[in-house]
Amino acid sequence: MHEQPWTTVSSREVYRNPWTRVREDVVRLPDGHTTIYGVVEFGECVGALPLSDDGRVLLVRQYRYVQGMATWEMPTGGVKAGETPEEAARRELLEEGGMHAARLTHLSSYHTSKSVVRETAHLYLAESLSPVQTSAPDDTEFLATAWKPFAEVLEMVLANQIMDSMTVIAVLAAARRLGL
Repeated sequence: MHEQPWTTVSSREVYRNPWTRVREDVVRLPDGHTTIYGVVEFGECVGALPLSDDGRVLLVRQYRYVQGMATWEMPTGGVKAGETPEEAARRELLEEGGMHAARLTHLSSYHTSKSVVRETAHLYLAESLSPVQTSAPDDTEFLATAWKPFAEVLEMVLANQIMDSMTVIAVLAAARRLGL
C-alpha cells in the first residue's frame, strides 16, 4: 500500500465558471513516473433533511438537466463565500423549503467523489421546523415540494427512487440516529 503523496509538477486551468473549475495536472507518482491527472473542483455543498415533529420529511422535486429527469431530494446547494456549512444549510432550507429549523444536527461530511472531483458535502438533520416567508429560489430552480412520511422516504431510498447521494446518505444516517 502506498500512502506516499503524489507531487504536483505543473497545473493548468482548463475551464472555469462561477460553480466549477477544471484543471489538468502533471503529477509525479511515488515510483517516480509522471502522469496527467484531471481534477474538477466544486467547493463545498450542503443538504438539510427537514423532519417535522410528526415524522414527515419535506422533499423537493426538480428537473435535473444532467440526469434528464425530475428527482426527489432534500434541500441542497453550495456553500457561498463567507458562509459556514451550517449557515448555508439554513439558507438552502429557507430558499428551497420555506422552513426555519430551530435545531440543525450534523449528520455527515463526505467527499462526493474519491477520484477526480474535489467536493465536500455536509449533511444536516433539520428539526423543530417553522414555516417562514421565503425569497425566490435561484434562477435555475423550478421547484415543487411535498411532505412524506419518513418511512416512505426511507423506502424510496432503498428502492432507488431517490438516487441523489446527499439525500440517500442523510436519510440513512437519520434512520440510524432515529433507531429505525
